[in-house]
Amino acid sequence: MPAFPSSLVKPGRRLAAAAVVLSLAACGGTATAGSTAEQSGGGAATASGTLKWGWALPTSWDPVTSSAGWDVHALSLVYAGLTQEDAAGNAVPALASSWKYNTAGTEITFTLRPNLTFSDGTPLDATAVKANIERGRDEKDSLIASQLTSVKQVSAPSPDTVVVDLAQPNFQIPTLFAGKTGMLVSPAAFTGNRAGLALKPVGAGPFTLSSYVQNSKASLVRNPKFWNASQIHIANFELYPLPDPSTAVAGLTSGQYSVAQIPGNLVAAAKSAGLKVQVIPSLVVSVLDVNNTIAPFDDPNVDQALKYAVDRKALLQTANFGVGDVSYQPFPKGYVGYSDAVGEPYAYNPDKAKTLLAASKYGAHPAVTITTSTAAGVPEQLQAQLQAVGFTVKIEVIPAAQFTQIVYVQHSRALTVDAFAGRDSTAQAFQVLFGKAGLLNPGRGVSPDLQAAVDKISTTPLDSPDYPAVVQAATALAVQQEPNVFLYTVPRILAHSSSVSDLPADTVVQRFEGVTAK
Repeated sequence: MPAFPSSLVKPGRRLAAAAVVLSLAACGGTATAGSTAEQSGGGAATASGTLKWGWALPTSWDPVTSSAGWDVHALSLVYAGLTQEDAAGNAVPALASSWKYNTAGTEITFTLRPNLTFSDGTPLDATAVKANIERGRDEKDSLIASQLTSVKQVSAPSPDTVVVDLAQPNFQIPTLFAGKTGMLVSPAAFTGNRAGLALKPVGAGPFTLSSYVQNSKASLVRNPKFWNASQIHIANFELYPLPDPSTAVAGLTSGQYSVAQIPGNLVAAAKSAGLKVQVIPSLVVSVLDVNNTIAPFDDPNVDQALKYAVDRKALLQTANFGVGDVSYQPFPKGYVGYSDAVGEPYAYNPDKAKTLLAASKYGAHPAVTITTSTAAGVPEQLQAQLQAVGFTVKIEVIPAAQFTQIVYVQHSRALTVDAFAGRDSTAQAFQVLFGKAGLLNPGRGVSPDLQAAVDKISTTPLDSPDYPAVVQAATALAVQQEPNVFLYTVPRILAHSSSVSDLPADTVVQRFEGVTAK
């Protein structure tokens, strides 16, 4: 399995290995090195400094073909949507100043802010929004099309009004449009050179890409046309791949990075070096994907034995030095989908695991193969835990570049070490994890009652007092019925120097509004 945070990404579609340097001056960014001040849609603002983020580069700069959930953090630097989510994961206005559903939940009308433009200077109006939604739904290689199947028709009755007609009630649209599914690309870019978007984004986000060295570095400048530009105080932004753990702290103290993700075992060293460390709860959860159509997991006794055989606390200690929480469900504490009723249904119990294996049709020593892209660490520890209760275990290491094809397309592996990066829409998260076409549901099975529970999420208004109970009921049912094994939460551990102010504690997407850099 790839190293963190690549371990949180669905490895898959990657750009060509050769480094490519692009000059993107035509994208429209006007901020340059040093200090800038201008009047924007968000009001007057002064920006200065450069923030250097050691994090991850996206699989594609095109939100329609991006293949990793983790890409949303990088893409949010250059794109904006009709909505975005606040720190707690609630949909709030972004490019749209407001929205309203009809009573049936089959039509939603968005009102755009005035005088919006993309970074290339073209109008961001209702016609552009319509074109984006239809592209995401209809384009042949769209990886967000499955999220837009309920969109029947999009109309633009006026330049600032977008009406989305739905095939069935779906109150999840405001949260769905806060993520990759709702990121708006300049139509001039995707009608002119669609393939080029993978390397040359044209959006309306807080920054514009000025140059890109593939697999190495992305340089960005502040976008003065961003609707909330008054809250962007950083003039220049540099995005890098995740630092090697052995050099991360040194890179931060030397100024190579000003902010970087670090593993849990480096927290003490980072603090000793005078760095600030922020542990920000996220939606990322470590999980074992189980294909219950492949032996031995086609026997429910083996499924249950696996869940009891796993010592989650030990795995969390190995993976992240105990930073995070043991988890039995797909959502972190405090999130609307987290259910207190779930409790600890599969607490570590090796004796019970042995009893279940003995009762299975495969006997006390079924053979299993753990699929991963990196054997060291959690996969090897998991192997030892399963062998201790009777499993006969091999580890299969497959290259990260083949991971998506083998695990998510072919569904040909029985047990995979994985991670779920979360989704802006709760219903979308259930679809990815448990739906018939879900990436993390290799067996493709879903019971009628779980499907009904997930459908009820979409048909319940987000502001209904019943909504939390509806989501949590679906969570409890999924944990009870589905074979996947949730292990532990994975917070963002961000170390930064004194040259950068504290970062917002955003649960879903790391944002930089209000952040300053020297």
